[in-house]
Amino acid sequence: MKPRIWFLLLSSFIPGVGPPVRATVPPQKDYLTSVEADKIRDAENNTNERIRLFLTFADDRLKKFQYELEHPSTNRHTDMLNSLLNAYVGCVDDAADLIQLGLEKQDNIRKGIDLMSSRTKEFLVVLEKLSAEGPEKEHYKDNLDDAIEGTRDAMNDAEKAKKKVAPPPIRRKN
Repeated sequence: MKPRIWFLLLSSFIPGVGPPVRATVPPQKDYLTSVEADKIRDAENNTNERIRLFLTFADDRLKKFQYELEHPSTNRHTDMLNSLLNAYVGCVDDAADLIQLGLEKQDNIRKGIDLMSSRTKEFLVVLEKLSAEGPEKEHYKDNLDDAIEGTRDAMNDAEKAKKKVAPPPIRRKN
């Protein structure tokens, strides 16, 4: 017999001893800090709040990207720019995924959809300006194009979701 099977058989006969249990920890998104990941976990049952958090993190990445362009670091500047754009896209994509999940669950995500619609329009203005006149474009052009495409997709998904989500209840006066 294989040692693992032997251990499992033997442990089933000894009281108080069971097979080894491994704690499963959900994988952390590589573009979120541990504090940000904790905030997302804490808002587990509030889809609107999670959407807001992801959009806040996306905004933060975009501002850091602009800062890095204006104040280039002496080492790994190009890596930093590309990493920030990838993190931005990851945050926007996760917010868009939450909208789709909220629609499937029939959650009340009107606030999240409205926020996604307005914020992605703001993000798109910044990204398109960078695409037209940003410095050092050759270093991050591919990721910038992906960011623009991802933002447009998220904005379009939010507009479609507005039509799918149930309208707010109307109070009638007696």
